[in-house]
Amino acid sequence: MGVTRRIIFPALRIVIWAVIAVCLVKLAFVGTQVTPPDETLAPTGQVSEPVVAASTGTITNSVTVAGSVVADPAVPVKATLAGTVSKLLAADGQAVDAGTPILEIRLETPRDPLVTTDPETGIQTTTERKPTVTTATVTAPVAGTLTLPTLKDQIVSVGDEVAHVAPGTLSVTGTLTADQQYRLVGAPAEATVTLKGGPAPFTCSGLRMGAAPVAGTGSDGSDATTTSGTVSCAIPPGVTAFAGLGADIEIVNGTATDAVVVPVTAVQGAVQNGNVWVVTAEGAEPTERAVTLGLTDGEQVQIVDGLTIGEQVLEFIPASEGGAETPDCSNPQTWDPTVCGG
Repeated sequence: MGVTRRIIFPALRIVIWAVIAVCLVKLAFVGTQVTPPDETLAPTGQVSEPVVAASTGTITNSVTVAGSVVADPAVPVKATLAGTVSKLLAADGQAVDAGTPILEIRLETPRDPLVTTDPETGIQTTTERKPTVTTATVTAPVAGTLTLPTLKDQIVSVGDEVAHVAPGTLSVTGTLTADQQYRLVGAPAEATVTLKGGPAPFTCSGLRMGAAPVAGTGSDGSDATTTSGTVSCAIPPGVTAFAGLGADIEIVNGTATDAVVVPVTAVQGAVQNGNVWVVTAEGAEPTERAVTLGLTDGEQVQIVDGLTIGEQVLEFIPASEGGAETPDCSNPQTWDPTVCGG
């Protein structure tokens, strides 16, 4: 046992350490031969343009416009005769009804004198004649509160603003984008208005649309340069409202049932006429086809003519036609689960 501990074990340790040393030297100065597997990586993903089938559905063209409550502007009262204000028939600040007399204008037109000749003596006699007097009574065009800055004996011309009547009524008005204006072509004369923090939604009549302001801001605080038009309607009597309140104007411009519809992304164009790209068979080149458009709700559009139920069309307009580019499903940076699948 003593010989094993003193001679054999130390000798084994020396041999083991020698083997380790040789291996380390070989790794340090010779290296290892690593042969990679002969495998060529190739992409396996396949890019396919998404398609969608034309289907039937109910589509409602409803446009909601953000607006605000405004006081209706005062209505000007204009002179209908050139002359002198002879009478004031109403007082400044008076409440008037439509047709209430406000003032009278008098116009005196001189007449040539009457000249007569005595047949016996030949003497001529000149007789002055009174001028022709014309009067006109100016009345209030609407009911409201009268502002009358015109004075008695003031000379006025036809069309001069001699007074104003503030109707004391309110309207709700908002600005429209070009897309909203197209969708509201042929819109009805009423809308549903919801006042911020106010009463329940109510019907607003007398719907009017016009051009956008040329500068400044819109009625709802939006930049007028980004708007295309305005919309407004009268708040009916009995509805409590205050100028400056925010409001939503909802205008329903038609509903179609059992209509042929496709996503708006599949159609080039938004109003009246458009184009779709029909896929007739798998792997076939899509074919451009003209279609007639109807109503849209912003997500789907009605195809009135040119497409039948079940026909397949590209879900997105081809990039070469100005549509959105189809994502590359083989590229992780552009991979889209809605197009490339889960």
